[in-house]
Amino acid sequence: MKTKNYIGVIGAGSCDESLRQLAYRIGYGIGNRGLILVCGGLGGVMEGSAHGCFDAGGMTIGILPGTERSSANPYIRISIPTGLGEGRNLLIIRASDILIAIGGEYGTLSEIGFALKMNKTVIGINTWKDIEAIIYADTADDVLTLMDQYLKRQKNII
Repeated sequence: MKTKNYIGVIGAGSCDESLRQLAYRIGYGIGNRGLILVCGGLGGVMEGSAHGCFDAGGMTIGILPGTERSSANPYIRISIPTGLGEGRNLLIIRASDILIAIGGEYGTLSEIGFALKMNKTVIGINTWKDIEAIIYADTADDVLTLMDQYLKRQKNII
């Protein structure tokens, strides 16, 4: 049985419109490829990427920090309330085959650190600089190309 890949998108819970549009384009590419987008389910980068994936007809999963499904942004198809607060970040990382870091603050930095500790591929754009293990990209298309390459290397193509 073939399984679809889960792509984790991590980043700031609030962001400017240019970062939101970048997240949207990346999310759209994820959905357009038939991959599953996993995120924290709230606003900012999470909402932008989920919106793009949703518009492409893709599946979006939001792993929420609180206990109410209704707190998810409107583009989350499956919301999973955890009641774990920021601890839910580990669930996002564990569920994901590859992570894409878009912008972000200290929460994103901690997710990057845990992802790298778990030997997950992290592709970064407009995010924390000078972290040797992050694969940096300059555009949304670059992110998606790198994602495709790493999925092929993992032999986890859908």
